[in-house]
Amino acid sequence: MKDPYEIYMLEPERISFSRGPGGVFQGVIDGKEYEEIIVHRAFPFLYTSQFISVRDAKEEEIGVIRDIAELDEESRAEMERELQFRYFLPRVTRVDSVKHRTDLWIWELQTNLGPTRLVMRNLHEHMQFPGGSRIVLTDMNGKRCEIGDWKALDSHSRKQLRDVV
Repeated sequence: MKDPYEIYMLEPERISFSRGPGGVFQGVIDGKEYEEIIVHRAFPFLYTSQFISVRDAKEEEIGVIRDIAELDEESRAEMERELQFRYFLPRVTRVDSVKHRTDLWIWELQTNLGPTRLVMRNLHEHMQFPGGSRIVLTDMNGKRCEIGDWKALDSHSRKQLRDVV
């Protein structure tokens, strides 16, 4: 019987990923074909392309990929695409304003997908710091965006963040 706490590291040369009919993420791992594969980032989410849990359609773990950069070109591209689908997270390019009104924090942001507004009751519950200078923001309705590196933003954005970071 397989130990549920044992981590099986997958060997990059024994893996290939592709898209099946309807765009389903699929692959061959250690010679076995999987018609559907589900991927998860391992906690902490600091590592966005390392320690990726690969699971079958029943969510049973097949193994863990140490680093997707070690995969062949097509497999790496499909894995990156699948992770983008699973962890859809617009990237903040500018912080226009952060205002505190009565019991709400209102963030006006520019992202790689256009302008957005986040509304939060408190900062503690809605700001995550997964590592480095990365910040993940989640509003009251579950809408999320990411500041990849708040120190790399323009001076106006850094000024807006200074009081809340």
